[in-house]
Amino acid sequence: MSATIDPDTAWDAFTRRDRAFDGRFVVAVHSTHIYCKPSCAARRPRRENVTFLSDAAAARAAGYRACRRCLPDSVARDRQAVIAAATLLAGDAPPPLTALAAAVGYAPHHFHRLFHRLTGITPAAYARTCRADRVLAALRDAAGVTDAIYAAGYAAPSRFYADAARLGMTPQAAAVGGAGETLHWMRLVTPLGPLLLAATARGWCRFAFDEDRDELHAAFPAATLLPGARAWRTHAEALIAQAAAVPVDGSLPRALRRTAFRTLLHQNATPIG
Repeated sequence: MSATIDPDTAWDAFTRRDRAFDGRFVVAVHSTHIYCKPSCAARRPRRENVTFLSDAAAARAAGYRACRRCLPDSVARDRQAVIAAATLLAGDAPPPLTALAAAVGYAPHHFHRLFHRLTGITPAAYARTCRADRVLAALRDAAGVTDAIYAAGYAAPSRFYADAARLGMTPQAAAVGGAGETLHWMRLVTPLGPLLLAATARGWCRFAFDEDRDELHAAFPAATLLPGARAWRTHAEALIAQAAAVPVDGSLPRALRRTAFRTLLHQNATPIG
């Protein structure tokens, strides 16, 4: 049994068939000598007939065999495929879904559902966040916006300008350190660690883990920085709660989950007003 999950929590997840717990433990059934995912669709045994073990290897070592209905041994393979895909999506030229799925050994539609189930977002959304992360640096280093578009890995200006809305200012203003902009910022607790949030009158311009005012100033040295007012903080807290409510596989690497979390923040962001 995983040290991070107590039996009552495990039983509750098992009775609810909660996919978010797949991979965090397996359910060994004494009466049938099989082990299952927490989300297995089979009828639930009596509680006294089950044991919660840390993983499939522990279950096999204890003499249990894998359930043929939920295929618990596939969990590790699925997770590794998502991790490998995330690495490809973070590259300068993220592959389209068909090529991405082929690279990790899955059919496209199945892998799209799998990636979304484990991360809470689509592969395309993950790639957009990774690419948008490069925009600010590209704007500072390039001779102009057009050069920055291609330096950041965009194939066309239209997608760049759609993602540039995340800057909360024009690309031209971002290129010169946020000159003329006022950034309201705050630092809040999230399930994945402290997160800095900053916004202009146009909208949110930065979601960054483990950053503080100094890092924000380094990113936008020409902007005016002000602590977020209560209304801004309330809006930010609601945004974080909404993203935190999306099920994500807790055994995925922390950096991957943080990127997914920031993607959800961008997807759910609304005008602050």
